[in-house]
Amino acid sequence: MIVITGATGALGGAVVEHLLRRIPADRIGVSVREVAKARHFADRGVRVRHGSYADAAALRDSFEGADQVLLVSQSAADGEGIEFHGNVIQAAVAAGAQRILYTSHQNVREDSPFGPAREHAGTEALLAASGIAWTSLRNGFYAHSLDWLLGPWQQTGTIAAPADGPASWTDRADLAEAAAVILAGQRAFDGPVTLTARHAVTFDQIAMTAAELTGRDITRAVLDDEQWLADRITAGAPEHMARMLLQFFQAARSGDFAGTDPLLAELLGREPRTVADFLSDRIGSTPR
Repeated sequence: MIVITGATGALGGAVVEHLLRRIPADRIGVSVREVAKARHFADRGVRVRHGSYADAAALRDSFEGADQVLLVSQSAADGEGIEFHGNVIQAAVAAGAQRILYTSHQNVREDSPFGPAREHAGTEALLAASGIAWTSLRNGFYAHSLDWLLGPWQQTGTIAAPADGPASWTDRADLAEAAAVILAGQRAFDGPVTLTARHAVTFDQIAMTAAELTGRDITRAVLDDEQWLADRITAGAPEHMARMLLQFFQAARSGDFAGTDPLLAELLGREPRTVADFLSDRIGSTPR
């Protein structure tokens, strides 16, 4: 059995949908905080059990009979994310799972200026010490994050943000499909694997692409870090979220998100979606 955590979220839910196209429903289980929200899976034959990351006993029950567990990462304040992930890893080991797969991020390191990268590094260390097989899916930066980072460029004609660097913006739906391919497949992936779009681009290049797609003059304005942060907070963004977004720019300037890998395309059997695809979806619509 393959058990997916966080299956009522966007990524975990999409993984389950792709698994249902590949393997029988009775080989799939989900571990969720609110069982009622997973009724649509239960109605299709998926085993649904309660499994909060903070409840070790519930996790062990939700992982009963699992050969593989997909741990969908969960961010939390003050390092709690690593603690929660540790609970999932321990429960999977106690339940007899043979492999844990984890949704990580490209180029994780303990000294990264990007907070989530440090959290992923800590979780990967726990996986390495777990004593069972593990796979870390080091996903490229989710393309939908551009909705928050680019600002209201369609209204203003300007992408106004701090200095950045190349990033391999990757579609979350493509990553969910790739995770399902790995989970349902016969090929074993041990340790970290990198899953990214084919190319890494800067905000300057995104502005050029946006101009080509819209036929408008879209410019790129580089803002001071602290002024951008202050403006975000003044506009109502929670300070912790605004600071995390600023960390993206700081890490991107160091090249942390510039790496690309062909594996995602290989797993999908097609080219992954691009930034141009993302922008095309957004043009003429309200950003989500």
